[in-house]
Amino acid sequence: MTAAKHAKPRLKAVEHEQSQPGIEKDMDNKPVFILDDYKGSDKLKGKVALITGGDSGIGRATAVHFAREGADVCIVYLSEDQDAVDTRNLVEKEGRKCLLAPGDVGDSKFCKGVVDGVIAQFGHLDILVNNAAEQHTAEELEQISDEQVNATFRTNYFGYFYMMRAALPKMGPGGRIINTSSVTAHRGSSHLVDYASTKGAIEALTRSTAPIAAKRDITVNCVAPGPIWTPLIPASFKGKQLQDFGKNVLMQRPGQPWEVATCFVFLASRDSSYMTGQTLHPDGGARLSG
Repeated sequence: MTAAKHAKPRLKAVEHEQSQPGIEKDMDNKPVFILDDYKGSDKLKGKVALITGGDSGIGRATAVHFAREGADVCIVYLSEDQDAVDTRNLVEKEGRKCLLAPGDVGDSKFCKGVVDGVIAQFGHLDILVNNAAEQHTAEELEQISDEQVNATFRTNYFGYFYMMRAALPKMGPGGRIINTSSVTAHRGSSHLVDYASTKGAIEALTRSTAPIAAKRDITVNCVAPGPIWTPLIPASFKGKQLQDFGKNVLMQRPGQPWEVATCFVFLASRDSSYMTGQTLHPDGGARLSG
């Protein structure tokens, strides 16, 4: 869903719950992935980007913004085939090429294969966006199973590490690696303990690999959104938690994916050439709210 102008988007009274990983086409309140009046200016002309979790939500918004800025895109996703096809159509509507790569980022061999496939298809890889994520709520520590912890870290941390390890040697000077963290890495979350922990690990991974990448003239940065309206939300929360999502931040609403995607455009372009090991915070004031 696009939006004609900058507005304060409010959600309808009802949003139906979903199961993981969440499907954007089934949402009642469709996320806004780009504004109609967003004008690209060739910030990423001739670039090739690989985006994990690129089928929907922040990933879709980033893919479409990158395409409007001139980049070809590879979208990695788990199993949300129709969402991925819809995003590919949106990228191609912008006049750019889009490669779909379904699979599990928690599999290191898959990650290496995707990177090799992108280079075989496009000839080079300039931008890696690690964005795939899963989260599960639990009010008590004893409610978090071994299986849940392993699954959350497999997707949210190991998937990022595997992609970075595969991509970094294949990227040339001027390359960009951007990881998706969360406000929960900075303020914690008592009902998303394992998820918040992975996000803290992602921030440490970003800072720890920035010096390694800098020797190759490649930057590594992070985006830490607050409550953003994506398919992950109705797939994670139920009842009042779902309906009240995002209302406790200073702006009193959840953010939309387009409000995060512009941060990725900045970090992917030469506008951010003097930034590495840093984190941007499109969180609606979440870190400052009670």
